[in-house]
Amino acid sequence: MTTFEELGISKEIVLGLVDLGFEVPMPVQEKVIPLLLGQKTDIVALAQTGTGKTAAYGLPLIQQTDTDNHLPQALILCPTRELCVQIAGDLNDFAKYVDNLKVLPVYGGSSMEVQIKSLKKGVQIVVATPGRLLDLMRRRAIKLGSVHTVVLDEADEMLNMGFLDSINDILAEVPEDRSTLLFSATMPNEVAVIAKKYMKKPIEITIGNKNSGAENIKHLYYTVHAKDKYTALKRIVDFYPSIYGIVFCRTRIDTQEIADKLIADGYNAEALHGDLSQSQRDSVMQKFRIRHVQLLVATDVAARGLDVNDLTHIINYALPDDISAYTHRSGRTGRAGKTGTSIAIINLKEKHLIRQIEKLINKPFIAAKVPGGREICEKQLFNLINKMENVEIEHSEIDPFLPSIYRKLEWLEKEDVIKRFVALEFNRFLEYYRNAKDINVHEEKGHESREKSGRDSFRDKGGRGDARKEVTGFTRLSINAGKADGLYPNTLIELINASSPGKRIRIGDITLSKHDGFFEVDNEYAKFLSEALNDAEFRGSNLAVELAAGQAPASFNERRSFKDKGKPGGDRDFRKGSDYKGKKSPGDDQGFAGRADRFNPKKKKKK
Repeated sequence: MTTFEELGISKEIVLGLVDLGFEVPMPVQEKVIPLLLGQKTDIVALAQTGTGKTAAYGLPLIQQTDTDNHLPQALILCPTRELCVQIAGDLNDFAKYVDNLKVLPVYGGSSMEVQIKSLKKGVQIVVATPGRLLDLMRRRAIKLGSVHTVVLDEADEMLNMGFLDSINDILAEVPEDRSTLLFSATMPNEVAVIAKKYMKKPIEITIGNKNSGAENIKHLYYTVHAKDKYTALKRIVDFYPSIYGIVFCRTRIDTQEIADKLIADGYNAEALHGDLSQSQRDSVMQKFRIRHVQLLVATDVAARGLDVNDLTHIINYALPDDISAYTHRSGRTGRAGKTGTSIAIINLKEKHLIRQIEKLINKPFIAAKVPGGREICEKQLFNLINKMENVEIEHSEIDPFLPSIYRKLEWLEKEDVIKRFVALEFNRFLEYYRNAKDINVHEEKGHESREKSGRDSFRDKGGRGDARKEVTGFTRLSINAGKADGLYPNTLIELINASSPGKRIRIGDITLSKHDGFFEVDNEYAKFLSEALNDAEFRGSNLAVELAAGQAPASFNERRSFKDKGKPGGDRDFRKGSDYKGKKSPGDDQGFAGRADRFNPKKKKKK
């Protein structure tokens, strides 16, 4: 078994690793460390999050740093503030017994003046986000002429966030004879372009298969109707009583909404998204790291670069727009050789995305069923029993009370005591899930082609039908909102649900672009829906929903002025005074009615 000493790591650094509990190198460390210590070279390392990349490049950087030189000698670029702080903290931990080494995290949201003062005092290793580093460079507060090594950590994430121009500007100011180390979970074309442009005959190291997910992560998907997604989320969380994970949503609004609902329903959850201030983000992350928060509900942007150990589950409440981001999401669990589970909650229209992700990660998904009430109660019950078995007893504190307790309970048999204990702690779950219905969407044989075409999406209102009608007779409607406005297929389905309570409307193809789109509904309900949705307020602007006749739909912003022009039909507000809000939709065992609280198709604003 290889040791860190055998890789060439100095005794001072090894002492720090021992304090951290690091005993043997991980595969990426075994491959990268000898190369960096043995020669000046460029490296492209492809490995998943949590495989030990920071130590792979960090240990050689620390060892090769001249602590008598107080100018920056190594520059580490990373995508987010959280990862910046994490990397700097790790390097300081590694260098615990190395004298006079200074590592500085440089990121937006913190005082630039404090960072400038630290740079003036002398810093050898700078860990930075591209934006803040460029600000310091423009102020001439940092000199990069002594940098001998540049590390691009999570390069694909930085490119996804639009940092390509910033990286180009930064690398133009670093000496050409530097070493460039590129670490990435995936290898999209943009990363390959950077490698070709800035690296000289780089050595490529791949841990696992290129662009694949970690081998010790299990991938599951649950298929439900869009209106049942929140119910499914709650049942999944209840089925895993010890869950510690991240719930990914697509937008900031969805993230805050789901977090608020979980908190209101008694779950230990917090939201993390771009609308939070830096101090709020730091507070949320601190609570999550020390497990005072069990579920972090986050957007991709907010969660990029998070380095939290021992996550048990990643839940994709909404799949990412760019399926390559799934690799980064799932890679947050199953770290450091541990096992993890990545879950996707989807509707039938998203089934094709699962197949695309399977090809990307080269691993199959397991089709799972949302657990029913009995299964959840059994899991929760035995979790309670396990806690009782393993609880630590403070005998000195409890023993004085036992004689009185024994006298009080002496009329009960042992079996009665156990039953009453279980009932006392467990009645809430038993009552809640007593009549829980099956919310799984069962993929029937003979309907596969319609599922693929998106024409088999029945909205289940007022109970399930025993047989499905032949999928014919659709009318195409245009809508003046799209993905950039926060409208996605599942959002549109929920919007249609809220506008037609009690009706069972078939929905056909949904095609949404950036700012507009088309969708198909039953012929008999097309006129009704166009009238119900037209001029409705959605996220601050008015919708235009019309029968499509080959013309392109009006733009979202253009339609906002229609209410001022006195268009017949007035201005319906879907967000206020909703008759639908708070009511239970059939089969919704927690009272969540999609996003009906955002829109009310029945009421109009008074002009």
